[in-house]
Amino acid sequence: MMADFHPGFVLNALLYAVLGIVIFVISFVVLDKLTPYALWKEIVEEKNTALAILVGAMSVGICIIIASAVH
Repeated sequence: MMADFHPGFVLNALLYAVLGIVIFVISFVVLDKLTPYALWKEIVEEKNTALAILVGAMSVGICIIIASAVH
């Protein structure tokens, strides 16, 4: 079983995980800039639950797209 393990597999997994996180953060920043108000301020300070649910759903969608593209 250990004969199938290669340290490069772990490195590849870490590289793709970091790449996916970076792409997600960049896409969230772009999404925040495209909206007419500050998403984080609206969610945290104004307690806008509907916007938080919408941003969460969009985040899951973006993550699924990134995961399938990276995989």
